Amino acid sequence: MKFSRLSFYFSELEKTTSRLTMTKILADLFKESSVAEIDKVVYLSLGLLAPKYSATEMAMAEKMIIRAIAQAINSDSRSVQKEYKKLGDLGQAVFQIKKNTQKSDINIEEIFAKLLEIAKDGGVGSQERKVNKMSLIIKNVDNLSAKYLVRIPIKKLRLGFSDMTILDALSWSKTGNKSLRKKLEAGFSVFSDIGQIAKIFKKDGIKGVEKIVSHIGIPILPAKAERLGTAEEILEKMKGECVLEPKYDGFRVQLHFDKNKKPDNNENELFLFATDDFFIRIFSRNLEDMTHMFPDIALQLKNINASSAIIDGEAIAYSPKTGRFLPFQETVQRKRKHDITAKAKEIPLKVFCFDLLSLNGKSLLSLPFWQRRQELEKIIISNKYNSIILTEQAVARNPGEFNKFFDRVVNEGLEGLMAKKSDSIYQAGARNFNWVKFKAGMTKELSDTIDCVVMGYYKGLGKRNEFGIGAFLVGIPDRGKILTVSKIGTGLTDLQWREMYKRIEKIKVSQKPKEYEVNKNLFPDVWCQPQLVVEIEADTITKSPIHTAGLALRFPRLKNFRDDKDINQATHKHELEKIKLNK
Repeated sequence: MKFSRLSFYFSELEKTTSRLTMTKILADLFKESSVAEIDKVVYLSLGLLAPKYSATEMAMAEKMIIRAIAQAINSDSRSVQKEYKKLGDLGQAVFQIKKNTQKSDINIEEIFAKLLEIAKDGGVGSQERKVNKMSLIIKNVDNLSAKYLVRIPIKKLRLGFSDMTILDALSWSKTGNKSLRKKLEAGFSVFSDIGQIAKIFKKDGIKGVEKIVSHIGIPILPAKAERLGTAEEILEKMKGECVLEPKYDGFRVQLHFDKNKKPDNNENELFLFATDDFFIRIFSRNLEDMTHMFPDIALQLKNINASSAIIDGEAIAYSPKTGRFLPFQETVQRKRKHDITAKAKEIPLKVFCFDLLSLNGKSLLSLPFWQRRQELEKIIISNKYNSIILTEQAVARNPGEFNKFFDRVVNEGLEGLMAKKSDSIYQAGARNFNWVKFKAGMTKELSDTIDCVVMGYYKGLGKRNEFGIGAFLVGIPDRGKILTVSKIGTGLTDLQWREMYKRIEKIKVSQKPKEYEVNKNLFPDVWCQPQLVVEIEADTITKSPIHTAGLALRFPRLKNFRDDKDINQATHKHELEKIKLNK
C-alpha cells in the first residue's frame, strides 16, 4: 500500500467523530492492508512506530520538525513558524504551504523504515541528522502525506481513537460486526502488542489469536479490582471466604526476567536492555517500560529462585530511618530519568509481590489464585536483605476477621486491603469481583477516589492570576469519548496550582480534542490533550444536567497526580454509575 493511500484513510478518519464510522473506515483499511504491512499500518494509525511499551520515539521537538519542513520546501523556519502560529497545527501548516499535491509512490513499509531509522539515530550530531532525514521524507511525499507524517514525531496525530477501536475494527474487517472483539481483547490482554495482534489475526484469523500466550518482555494488562462498601458485602460476593492482603499506596510493577536470555542489539527491538547476567524488564500499570529507573529492583531479581518469571506487585517507598511507608507522592518521585542512583539511596523501595503470572516458561494465568500463590511462595526468598518480598496474606470467613485485619493494616499506615477469591484465575485487563479493594473511608457516601482526565483549564483571577490558572475541567472515559464530570476550582495548595498549570501547559492544544464532549458553557480557556490523569476526592456523586457524563462530583478536591496511569485506566462512566448506585 502507498503511504498516500494510508493518508487518505487518515483524512477520512479525521473528518468524523462517530465511533462506528471510525470502526468501519479502519476495517476497510485493514482489509486493504497486506499481512506484511498491517502491523505498521496499525502502529502509524496510533501515531506509533512500535508497541507502546517499547518506548520507541523519534525524539524530535516541534522546532526540529519546523526546520525539517523549511528545508524540504526550500523556505526558512520563520515562514513555517508563522503559518503554524496562524493555523495552530503543524500538519495543517505543511499541508497549506507544500506545493506538491500529486500522490507519491512511496509505500508504507519504506516510510515506516525511514521513520524507525530516525528514531534509532542517537549520539553526537543526531539532531541534525534527524532533521535532514525527516526533510527528505517530507520533500518526497505529497502534501496530504506530509500533513500526517509531521504529526507523528510530536504526538499530535489527532485521529481520536485507541487500541480498543483497533480491536473493534479488526473484528469488523472479518465479520462486518464486533462479534470477535472479546476474543481479540483477550489476546491483546496477555500480549499487549497491538500491531502483532493485527498481524496474527490477518494471517491466521481468530484461531491464531486464541493460541497467543504470554511472553517474557511483553507486558500483560494488569488485573483490576472492583469496589464494595462493607465487609459483609465482600464476604457475600465471595461466598463466605476471601483472601486478604494489605493494599499499598505505591505504584504497580510487573517484573519480567529470564536468566537464560542474554539479549544483544541485533535482536528484536524489545530486547535492548540487559543486566550483566540476564534479561530484565520492569513495566508500569500502563505498560511503560521503567526498567532503567529502578536498577535497585533489577539487581534484586537475581535472588528470585526461578529461571524466568512474570510477577505482579506493588512498589512503595519507605523511610530508611524509621522503616515506615511513605505517601504516594514521595514514592512516585522514584519515577525519573535523571539522578536515578542518588534518588534510589534517598528513597528506597520495597516491592510486595502478590501474584505470579508465568514461571519457567509456563503461563499460570489459568491456574486458581491459591495455586499461583503457592508457586510464588517457593521462589521469593524473604529476608532482611531483600527488597522484593512476598505480600502478607490472611483468610477471612466472617466480618470480625475481616475488620481485624483491616484495622491493623490501616494503623500501620497503609490505605486499606485487597480481598481476593482464592479459586479465581488471573483475568488480564479485567475489572471484576475476583478482586475487591477496601480502603480507609469506604464507609463515606463516596467510597473511593475517582481517577479523572484533565481536559483543560480556566484562567485565574485575583490571587490565582499569579498561578495562571483558576480552575480546571476533568472528565471520565466512555466508549472512546471523554465526558465532563467536574470543574474544580478549590481544594488545591498553591504548589498544586502551579504544578497543574505547568503540566497542562506542556500538553495544551489550540482546539478541543475530538474525543471530548463538553457543554459549551463549560469550555475552558485552554484545552489540553487527554494525557494527564488525576486522583480526585469528593463527598458525593450527583446527577448533572450540564456535565456530559450526566453525573457530577460534589465538593471535589485534588488528591494526587497519577503519573502511573493513562487515560484508559481512569474511572470509566459505567464504574462511576456503579459507585453511585451502590450508595
